[in-house]
Amino acid sequence: MGRFQRPVRHEPLIAIHASRRTNMDRHRETFSTCARLLLIGLLASCASLDAADPGSASAATADDTPRVAGDHAAFAITEQGPVRGVATDATLVFRGIPYAAPPVGDLRWRPPQRAARHRGVLDATQFANHCPQVAGAFGQGSTTEDCLFLNVFAPNPRHDHDRDRGRDRGHGREDDRDGDDDRDGDRFGLRPVMVWIHGGALVTGESDDYDATRLVDQGGVIVVTINYRLGGLGFLAHPALTAESTDHASGNYGLLDQQEALRWVHRNILWFGGDPGRVTIFGESAGGLSVHSQLASPGSAGLFHRAIVESGAYQLTQPSLATAEATGTAFATAAGCTDQTAACLRGLSVAQILAAQPGGVGGASPTIDHKFLTQSVGAAFASGQFNQVPILEGANHDEWRLFVGITELQTGAPLPAAAYPAAIQATLGIPAAVVPLFVAQYPLASFASPALALSALGTDGIFDCNARFVEQKVSQFVPTFAYEFSDPGAPQRFLPPVSFPYAAAHASEIQYVFDLPITVPAPGLGADQQKLAATMVSYWTTFARTGQPSSRGVPAFPAYQAATDTTQSLVPPQAAPETGFAAAHHCAFWDSLRR
Repeated sequence: MGRFQRPVRHEPLIAIHASRRTNMDRHRETFSTCARLLLIGLLASCASLDAADPGSASAATADDTPRVAGDHAAFAITEQGPVRGVATDATLVFRGIPYAAPPVGDLRWRPPQRAARHRGVLDATQFANHCPQVAGAFGQGSTTEDCLFLNVFAPNPRHDHDRDRGRDRGHGREDDRDGDDDRDGDRFGLRPVMVWIHGGALVTGESDDYDATRLVDQGGVIVVTINYRLGGLGFLAHPALTAESTDHASGNYGLLDQQEALRWVHRNILWFGGDPGRVTIFGESAGGLSVHSQLASPGSAGLFHRAIVESGAYQLTQPSLATAEATGTAFATAAGCTDQTAACLRGLSVAQILAAQPGGVGGASPTIDHKFLTQSVGAAFASGQFNQVPILEGANHDEWRLFVGITELQTGAPLPAAAYPAAIQATLGIPAAVVPLFVAQYPLASFASPALALSALGTDGIFDCNARFVEQKVSQFVPTFAYEFSDPGAPQRFLPPVSFPYAAAHASEIQYVFDLPITVPAPGLGADQQKLAATMVSYWTTFARTGQPSSRGVPAFPAYQAATDTTQSLVPPQAAPETGFAAAHHCAFWDSLRR
């Protein structure tokens, strides 16, 4: 495992570079300045061409996007050619930029290839296709395989100039809640970059649900949101696909897409004002599992420098290639490819693939293919054989309430007490003979309803204690920061009401960092919740900038140490450290089951 980095503490290096600039520093600054001047000249040329010929972008895509009053064109350069996005007062937004070739035809179930150059100026004012998926509460339906696109949200330099001029006059922004000008220390004027990997059980979701304006405006970072292949098209392992692979591997195509997006960022983000040497990957749920997978993948070495995991510790052990291939063989049979050939699989329609693939939690999974993953992520974290970068890891106080709510909405009735043991068996996938052990740990008498009892069990056993396990392991090797999102009044943005309060359910923290589309009617954040949201944005973006989340003006966020077992509780109106996480979530019980 020599490809992984050795344990490194980064703060002393930062101090050294701050106190003594080397010749390399000066050369890099000179190059960066020259590059940015060249960029300004190129963008000016693009702008003048576009003004002279309103149809100049038609060589790339049709430009019929309705304009919003006050919005203006923004331009940037990529290796595939120039792109035109939208400039608002605070941000520059570039939507639907291809980062890889369309994975269609013979490229279906193959590693992603570089995107081709485009002619003219690419219209990047509107979002592009979503990856194929069935429509639902957590994603929009699509049957379009040409879906490997990303979106870039960057600060508008004019907005920064106006803000700085206001500060010079003694009128600093009232909403600069962190009270800190850490962004003024950005290297050579380049911004930290945050790459968001969306969740959805690896079978649903899309990048354009996440408006990163708050992160960009308050935190002064650049945010990239990405699509990646999902479900059967993104995670099918099959003997025929393994046999034709030069790496003798199959199954992790969606994760390889994520790596390709990170390579695109590494090659192109400088032209958007981003620092390719300070890239943070962050994701929630399946996006968090993806971050874990990238941490454990040898192929991701050097592609990112920090990692944020939101509710992603639900799967610490991945199936072997042989196990995944057996699942893939069953899929092929169900889809009509009884001959089990790659040609038949590639001849299937997207609709046939979506109909045959399993859905829901567990419908897709990373695979130990001995190329992308050489071992399970839990084993990698325990041994230190992972890409060693600072990690911010956490979970929500009431994760499993979302999934119990989904079941109640499907059945039309709350979970009855008589069905509680069977629900435990189905939730954990355990033999009926051991269910009484779990009933004794989570007795119905201790909860207001069977639904809340099952929710507590699922939260503790699937998410929260697994997150603590990860924090205990990785903190031996890298700077680690642990949180628990605990707002009991968090608005539920995805599902209608059920018989119990959702509280701090799975995915409820996302709205405190991103602006989300309206899926179901829900109240906005109250004043105390907005204060917590500002604190979380500060934590996330400061971590992206410096490798630790604390800054002036927000509650201190201590590093995690197994000896003290301190977790930062994210609860309104003010975050604070807590030491009762393990007891509240029965982690001693769940840890005993690992042995």
